[in-house]
Amino acid sequence: MDVASALTAALGPAEFVSGFYTSFWWVPAGVLAVALALKLPTIIRLWDDPLLRAVGGLLLLACAVFVFVAPSTIAWVNRITGVPNISAPWVYSLLTAYSGACLWLITAWRNGLSDQSATTRRTRRWVVTAYSGVIVALWVLFLLADVPEERLRDLDTYYANTPFMREEILLYLLAHTTAALVTSKLIRNWIRADGLDAWLRWGLKFLGLGYALNLVFDAVKLTAVVARWTGRDLDWLNMNVAPPVACLSAVLIAVGFILPHAGQYLHGRWRIRLAHHQLRPLYLLMRTATGERVPLVLRASPELRLIRRETFIRDALLPLAQRLDGDLRARSYDAARGLGFPPDRAKALAAAVAVLEAVDAGPRAPDDTAVPDTTDLLQEIVTVSRALRRPDDIRAVRARAALPEGSVSVME
Repeated sequence: MDVASALTAALGPAEFVSGFYTSFWWVPAGVLAVALALKLPTIIRLWDDPLLRAVGGLLLLACAVFVFVAPSTIAWVNRITGVPNISAPWVYSLLTAYSGACLWLITAWRNGLSDQSATTRRTRRWVVTAYSGVIVALWVLFLLADVPEERLRDLDTYYANTPFMREEILLYLLAHTTAALVTSKLIRNWIRADGLDAWLRWGLKFLGLGYALNLVFDAVKLTAVVARWTGRDLDWLNMNVAPPVACLSAVLIAVGFILPHAGQYLHGRWRIRLAHHQLRPLYLLMRTATGERVPLVLRASPELRLIRRETFIRDALLPLAQRLDGDLRARSYDAARGLGFPPDRAKALAAAVAVLEAVDAGPRAPDDTAVPDTTDLLQEIVTVSRALRRPDDIRAVRARAALPEGSVSVME
């Protein structure tokens, strides 16, 4: 293999990445747009929650960054404005605003918007003021710079030695690096705190990884720019390494911000559906006892279906109160304990046996002199329903509770 072939082979991965350069930016833009679309209904429904609005704004900013950094969009903006490379300060401004928004959101998310301490207010003012100032400075430096030749992919390195443009490139990179460093430190300290929700902890892990990649992106960019200052050519870092790092970082950060909210929401939905499913055995038993059922409501929410099932079960249990055998329930509890069941499980099995016995006995004349207290039964319908799912345990408890007093010890 000659030197030229060896060089071509060595550059193969870089050239491969370069071939997909124009498509890189649409991948995270699409992921962020989908994330925003999934989050939008919750943001609209809970519009009074400022943190949710801030997350939505952050996702929108991040999506805008990747839309406008795509070479085709850069060329379009330059063309419609008639100003070569005006996309540069525009993209730099979006990226700076995104960096500041991330820093502000992490601070607000951790401390809570209700925290109005002097330190918190000062931190938020500093973030807004500093990054707004950086954006203004970016546009001033661009107006002072002379950048007549349009560069769609390598503007940072091509104009690295151009007066004023050099300072602009360095300024946006330093602003981005500062935000990534401070945010990474806040996340690292936060993730070590005790008592964090599992979804929040995982979200912070994704955020931490995303911001670590942000620092890799900044290091790669600065290395390529500094190489130009020293007369070396490391433009391949700028064009072939930085783009995929930026894309992966953006996706991880988006997941980190969405995961705690989405995870808690899905977990809540799962718990509601699970509770509805767990109530099914007791619901079917109450249908048998009353001959009625919950009326069908089309397009009812899971919360409404659960409430209606709980209400039906409690309404059906109330007439059974006068037919529950308190002595049988007590014997059943002792029998369940004798069979080795823990107290909570034994209590649920005893209640299930008493309810089954009342349903099997059918209607009878009410006895006003001995109405058992069913408060605990109405409060523990889920555990009773779960007990009904184990008919073998029910039969064992009923059989043991039906034995004459003293016969158990003789048999044992």
